[in-house]
Amino acid sequence: MNIAVVGAGAVGSLVGGLLARAGENVLLIGRKAHVDAINANGLLIDGVLGTLHVKVKAQERLDFTPDVVLLAVKTQSVAETAREIQPYVAGVAVVTMQNGVRCDDMVADALGRKDILSCVVMLGVTYLEPGRITYARQGALMLGVPFSPVDDRARRIAGMLDKAIPTALTSNIKGARWAKVIVNENNALPAITGLSINEINRRPELRRLATLLMKEAAATIKAADITLASLPQLSATMLRLILSMPTPIAGLLPRMMARSMGTTPVLGSTLQSIKRGEKTEIDYLNGEVVALGKSINKATPYNDVVVQLVHRVEATGTFMTEEQVMAAVKQSPV
Repeated sequence: MNIAVVGAGAVGSLVGGLLARAGENVLLIGRKAHVDAINANGLLIDGVLGTLHVKVKAQERLDFTPDVVLLAVKTQSVAETAREIQPYVAGVAVVTMQNGVRCDDMVADALGRKDILSCVVMLGVTYLEPGRITYARQGALMLGVPFSPVDDRARRIAGMLDKAIPTALTSNIKGARWAKVIVNENNALPAITGLSINEINRRPELRRLATLLMKEAAATIKAADITLASLPQLSATMLRLILSMPTPIAGLLPRMMARSMGTTPVLGSTLQSIKRGEKTEIDYLNGEVVALGKSINKATPYNDVVVQLVHRVEATGTFMTEEQVMAAVKQSPV
């Protein structure tokens, strides 16, 4: 297959790079500095797989019709990017790889529903330097078809992705996306504090806040009568059960997640955006819980306050201390 990865940042570069290493014909579409570094020296992938130097092609714009597009831009850029690639993707499978739950509809508005596939990404990847990414935590992908049943094309693309990263198919990709929203609740606190997810989980007060964020998300999703789907290595039943428990018991979940990360610092996509001076996708992470709560008239005070705090850090460029974060939470109408 001729595979175009549109939005070769952390996730796009990792998936595309590992597919190229597996023998697929891959073109990474990214920003100029990253493209120039890759074309000059190849893509450097360090981390859990050791140090890999991958020869892969890169350019700044899509200018041909591939067999498959992996659309890996941030959610806030996905609608504009879908419109930009529209001339080249008629009849082409376009795989959305964003966080949150809105990307499939946003892309379908520009390209139509027929060729959209949806992928939930469960990986720990960091990109802060052009031409280099760090694969911090091994994970998996979950692929589905958002507007029709799983078909042979989805199975073929899942098999292709599986050459790079373990990939499973689901018939409930919407439920998988909402389950990932719960997992992604841990993105906000690193973005506010500048600490890695690993460090957040070593601090009792911040770990408790992370637990409360996840409990609030799970309760809101349940109140909206949304059926969660299991994620790789995380069953929906266990997720619901743990987060329905009292906070000290529910706090086992972030601890389990922290253990699975190993020792390499995991920053989370939101903190990475702040470090690069870019707008974050917090409105499509914790903000999805806030929006869902408003739609069903259910208060989401913990998610409300952390969304506000991430936007504060975006605006000021100044991280907050643990004490400042906890004071802000106590001042909010929780």
